[in-house]
Amino acid sequence: MSKLLLNAQIINEGTSFRGHLFIQDQVIKKILSESDDYASLMSENVEIIDLSGYHVLPGLIDIHVHFREPGLTQKGSIFSESRAAIAGGITSALEMPNTNPPTLTEDLLDEKLAIAQKNSAVNYGFYIGVSSNNLNDVLNVNPQKACGIKLFMGSSTGNMLVEDEQILNKLFAEARLPIVVHAEDEQRILENTERIKSQYGETPPISVHPVIRDVEACYQSTKKAIELAKKHNTRLHIAHLSTEKELSLFSNAPLSEKRITSEVCVQHLWFTADDYEQLGTKIKCNPAIKTKENRDALRDAVNSGLIDIIATDHAPHTREEKTQTYFNAPSGIPLVQHSLQTLLELVHQGVFSLETIVQKTAHNPAKLFGFEKRGFIREGYFADLVVVDMNTPQTIDFSNILYHCGWSPFENYTFKSKIIRTFVNGNLVFQNFTTPQFNPSTTYQL
Repeated sequence: MSKLLLNAQIINEGTSFRGHLFIQDQVIKKILSESDDYASLMSENVEIIDLSGYHVLPGLIDIHVHFREPGLTQKGSIFSESRAAIAGGITSALEMPNTNPPTLTEDLLDEKLAIAQKNSAVNYGFYIGVSSNNLNDVLNVNPQKACGIKLFMGSSTGNMLVEDEQILNKLFAEARLPIVVHAEDEQRILENTERIKSQYGETPPISVHPVIRDVEACYQSTKKAIELAKKHNTRLHIAHLSTEKELSLFSNAPLSEKRITSEVCVQHLWFTADDYEQLGTKIKCNPAIKTKENRDALRDAVNSGLIDIIATDHAPHTREEKTQTYFNAPSGIPLVQHSLQTLLELVHQGVFSLETIVQKTAHNPAKLFGFEKRGFIREGYFADLVVVDMNTPQTIDFSNILYHCGWSPFENYTFKSKIIRTFVNGNLVFQNFTTPQFNPSTTYQL
């Protein structure tokens, strides 16, 4: 059935206007202004949805998620985490390779694609990972099957650290896909770890996390990745920036002119090191959440254009895993359901505009990865849309958390805004009134 969305405040391409959207055959067929006559579009086969008082944004494209399947489904699955994502207004997601086994070959990509085709509630893509012994697989992978190459230049969850200079140079010289880098200097992290262990033993406080994974570890590794990219003219994307110092390595040139781009995640825009005292290992992630000064510099960089994309690095672990002591608790935070609400909270606080949020979470990801007919509210584009109520509070608690792991660092926090509906490829897949309601939809590989 076609749909006519009436009286919405539409945010798109730097503008905000009141209007109507006509959706048919998965795409936006007509965009009308508030004063346009839409009577000719109404019929018994058209569902009328009045969105008076609500804002409509392009669905978010999250280029950095860990959905944990295969092999780690006690933490989450493509089904469970993509369902949480649509409840958060995310309509497309790119998933990282550190599953079990890690996604290091084209055959393993095929297995993930088959699972997603059956179970994903969002449009999907998968990165292939680099290890010390799969360079040929990475360089020869079918580019229609992988959205990019994930390179760990610092160890994190999983075992894909690559430090060999010969491998790195060949990868940067010959990669046909964008290289997305987790940049933290491993040697500095190890040295910092030994120093902390000599001071605290095996059970230091969580507050040491940004001391072990410190500013210099991030800066040195990011600098090295950028030097390699400039040497080989590689298409490089630096994931989850967390420091002010790293920002000096980037340009605020127009996106179309950049070969080297950057990303910040919502946790580094929201939390500071002061939050470890209350939230402990719940907000342990790599790279570490750092000082307020670093957080505020990252916020400024989003507005100035030094940072191109906002993502989540959604990475669920069980509650039991996260309540272990510092060295034993894994790094990672579940975020896809609440990332947009977090960003809307920052809009309320005057940190960002809605237009900036849309640019960094929808427009720019679509441009950087070349996703056709997505990321914008345009006629002829897929109707991937999120409807938000900017003025209805929602308190996060166990009853409305949809992650398979069942917890969130935002538990008991009351957001000022709420996700009302999400459309994927023109289908209303999520609506949240008293109880969340989900409807199946056809989704596509990006």
